[in-house]
Amino acid sequence: MKTTEIRQKFLQFFQSKGHTIVPSSSLVPGNDPTLLFTNSGMVQFKDVFTGKDSRPYKRATSSQRSVRAGGKHNDLENVGYTARHHTFFEMLGNFSFGDYFKRDAIAYAWEMLTGVYGLPKEKLWVTVYQEDDEAYGIWEKEIGVPPERIIRIGDNKGARYASDNFWQMADTGPCGPCTEIFYDHGADIWGGPPGSPEEDGDRYIEIWNLVFMQFERDAAGNMTPLPKPCVDTGMGLERIAAVLQHVHSNYEIDLFVALIEAAARETGCKDLSNNSLKVIADHIRACCFLVVDGVIPSNEGRGYVLRRIIRRALRHGYQLGQSKPFFYKMVPDLVKQMGEAYPELTKNAARVEQVLRQEEERFGETLEHGMKILDAALAALPKVSQGQLQVLDGNTLFTLYDTYGFPVDLTADICRERGVDVDQAGFESAMNRQRDQARAAGKFKMAEGLAYSGTQTVFEGYDHLQRSGKVLALYVGGASVDRVVAGQDAIAVLDNTPFYAESGGQVGDTGALTSGAAMFEVLDTQKIQPGVFGHHGRVATGALSVGDTVTATVDAEQRARTVRNHSATHLMHKALREVLGGHVQQRGSLVDADKTRFDFAHDAPLSEQEIARVESIVNAEILKNQAAMAQTMSYDDAVKGGAMALFGEKYGDTVRVLDIGFSRELCGGTHVARTGDIGLFKVVAEGGVAAGVRRIEAVTGLNALAWVQNLNATVQRAAAALKTQPAELPERIGLLQDQLKSVEKDLEQARAKLASSAGNALTEAAVDMPAGFKLLVTEVKGVDPKDLRSMVDQLKDRLKSAVVLLATISADGKISLVAGVTADLSAKIKAGDLVGFVAGQIGGKGGGRADMAMGGGADVAALPASLSSVKAWVEAK
Repeated sequence: MKTTEIRQKFLQFFQSKGHTIVPSSSLVPGNDPTLLFTNSGMVQFKDVFTGKDSRPYKRATSSQRSVRAGGKHNDLENVGYTARHHTFFEMLGNFSFGDYFKRDAIAYAWEMLTGVYGLPKEKLWVTVYQEDDEAYGIWEKEIGVPPERIIRIGDNKGARYASDNFWQMADTGPCGPCTEIFYDHGADIWGGPPGSPEEDGDRYIEIWNLVFMQFERDAAGNMTPLPKPCVDTGMGLERIAAVLQHVHSNYEIDLFVALIEAAARETGCKDLSNNSLKVIADHIRACCFLVVDGVIPSNEGRGYVLRRIIRRALRHGYQLGQSKPFFYKMVPDLVKQMGEAYPELTKNAARVEQVLRQEEERFGETLEHGMKILDAALAALPKVSQGQLQVLDGNTLFTLYDTYGFPVDLTADICRERGVDVDQAGFESAMNRQRDQARAAGKFKMAEGLAYSGTQTVFEGYDHLQRSGKVLALYVGGASVDRVVAGQDAIAVLDNTPFYAESGGQVGDTGALTSGAAMFEVLDTQKIQPGVFGHHGRVATGALSVGDTVTATVDAEQRARTVRNHSATHLMHKALREVLGGHVQQRGSLVDADKTRFDFAHDAPLSEQEIARVESIVNAEILKNQAAMAQTMSYDDAVKGGAMALFGEKYGDTVRVLDIGFSRELCGGTHVARTGDIGLFKVVAEGGVAAGVRRIEAVTGLNALAWVQNLNATVQRAAAALKTQPAELPERIGLLQDQLKSVEKDLEQARAKLASSAGNALTEAAVDMPAGFKLLVTEVKGVDPKDLRSMVDQLKDRLKSAVVLLATISADGKISLVAGVTADLSAKIKAGDLVGFVAGQIGGKGGGRADMAMGGGADVAALPASLSSVKAWVEAK
C-alpha cells in the first residue's frame, strides 16, 4: 500500500464514521505563540479542546504536516542516525470534541488497523495508563486483546513511564491518560515490549497514540473530571507506511525511496544506503513546506531553523562530493510525491526552488571553506587515552562561526559523526567576549541611566593626545559619587579631553588620567550622553575627586594603530564600490588597534581576483601619500559635495567631512595625517554573516607586515618539509596528493587480497556438523573490522551450507563480531541471535538479519570462552 493510499484510506475511514476531513494547517501555528512550529495534529484544535473556540463539527480527522526541528521539540540532530526520526512528518489523527470517548476511539483504531489496513491482530500490543481500568477492560473484554499483550504503564514504573501514558497540555488545564498501540516487527529484531528493560530496541514500535482528555488539573495538582471529555489521536504516516510496506525503517517506504533516489541523482552517490542521502531526503520535505508556509532563511527564530536545516542538507551533499548547488533541484521530485495531497506545494514550487537556490548559492563557498578549516582542525587534535573523546576547543568553534560564518551547530554535528566532543563552554566564553564588543559598537556601554546634567565634553583629540581637564563627575555602579579610591571601577567625566569616545565603529581610546599621586587607568571611552564622554576605568593609585584637575594622556601607540585601520576602512569601502558596484553599502563596522572589520551589502562571496583588486586599489592610494583633510560644513553642503555617510550615524545640521585619498565621507573619527601613514594594507578574511551581507577583515601597518611575515614563514617551513622551493609548492603538493591516492588504492587492493587469502585459509578450519553443514567460529587477527563482513560473505559462498562467526580485536581493545548464515539454514539458525548470544558474553550487544548480523563488546578475556560456546549453541537449534 503506497503512502498516498495509506493517507487517503485513513481520512476516508474516519469520514465514514462521521468525522469532518479538516485540511492540514500551516507549519507556523496561528493560535499558539508558545510553539515554534506545528508539531502535532492537535495544535490547530488546541482552542477547541480548551473551550476557547468551537467548530461546526464534533468529530474531525486530518493529516497534519508537522516539524520537530527547533525549540523544545527538536529531532534534527537525530535525523540520519535512526530509522524513525524526521524533521518533517505527517501525523494522521482523529479527534472528538465532547462527542465519543474511549470505547469508540479504541474500536475505531482497532478496525482501522486490522480491518482497513489488514494488520495481523497478533502483531499488535497496547499500553494503558496504570490506573485506567476502563481502557484496559475495553481492550481485553471488548476488543479481545490477550492480557499478556496489554501493558499497564504508570507511576510505579517511575516518572518517565507515567509521562509516556499520561498526557497534559501544560502544568494546569486539560489532561488525561493515553493508550498506545505498538507493532511487533518480529523476533529477528532486537528489543522488548514497552515497559521492559529492552524497550529501547526496535522490535516493538509505537504506531498510534490515543489521548483521552478527561480531567482538568488545577494549580494544586487536583484533577476534576471534564463535563465533556475529548479524544486526540496521532499516528505517524511514515511509521504506519513502514509497517504496511513490510520494511523496518521509515526511510525504506516508497516516498523516501523516491526522494533518496533523487538525492543520489543530484549528488552522484551510488550507494543508496548512505545515511547522508537519508538526511537530504528528509530535509527537502521540511525545507519546502516551511517555505510554502511563509518561512524564509534568516538568522533568528523560524528562519534560523530553516537555514540550519538547509545548511545541514548541503553539508551532507558536500560530504558526498557535491560542491555545486543541487538541493533545490529536488523540489520537482517532492512535488511529484506529495503535490496531490498538498496542492499548495505544487502552486509554490517555483518560489520554493528560488529560495532554496539562493540560500544554497550563498552558503556554498562558506561551507567549502569552513569544511577545509574544520577538517584541518580535527586532524590536528591530540591523541587521547582509551575511553576518552577528543575535544574541539571553543576558540576554533568560535573562529569558524565568527570569521567564516560556519554555524556552530553544524560544526557540532560533524564532530559528533567523527566521535569528537566540542568545548561548548569555551565557545560561549568567546561569544560573550564578542557580545561585549558588539554592545560597545552599538553604544550599549554608554552607562545608560547616569544622572548627568553638567556641560558637554570638549573633544580635543583630533590635534592632541594629551590635555589638561577638570573632573566634572564620577560614577561607581551607576551612582554619582564625589570621590573614588584605589581599586574602584568608575566612570569619569571631564570638561575637555583628548580621548575619543567610541563612535562610528571606531573603538574608544585607552590611556590614563593623572593628578599628583592619583592615577586612573582608562580602559575604554564611551559617550554617556550625546556630547558627554565617559572615561571607563579603574583607580590604580591614590584617589580622584570631583573638581580635581587631571592630565589626560591617550595611549599613543594604540591610537596610531587604530587610526591606520580606520583610515584604511574608508579607502577599502571606496575600493569595494569600484570593484563590486555602487550597491555596496556599509552594514556595520568595528575598528580597533588590531584590525578593521567591515560588513557590507553584497549578495555573493568575493573571488580571489576581486580581493586582490581591492588590495591593489587601496595600496595604490596609500603609496600616493596624499594628505588627509577634514572640514566642517552643513549636512546639505556635504551631501551636495559627494560625501558619503559611511557609518550610518545620525547627523546634525553641521557635519565633519573627511577627504582621504579618493574617498570623501562623513566621519567624526580620528585619522592619519597622510595616506602613506597607513603603511601596508592586507585583507585577511572574507565571508558571509547574514542574508545579503558580507564581512571583510583587514590589517594595516605593522600588523599587516607581521601577517605577511608569518605567512611567508609558514610557506618556507612547508617548502622545507617537502624539499622544494616555495614557488613550486602547488606542483609538489599536487604530486604528493597523486602519490597518496595511488598508495591508498594499493593499500585497499592489498587489504582485499589479505582478506581473500585469510578467507581461503579459514575455509580449512570449518568443522562438519552432524546436520550436514559447516561451522566456522574463530578469531582473525590483523584484519580491519570493516573487512569482516566481506570475509563472511566469501566464506558463505565457499562453504555453501554454513554458519560463520568471525571476531577481531582492534588496537584499542574493542571486539568486533560478524555472523553469517547461508539461506538454507537461516530459518532455523539466525545470525542476529548468534551475534547476540556471543556479544552478551563479552559485555556488548549485537543483532541484525537472519542471514547477516554484527555486534561487539569489550571483554577481551571472555572472548575465547564465548567463541567456544557457539558449537553447543548451534547444536541445540
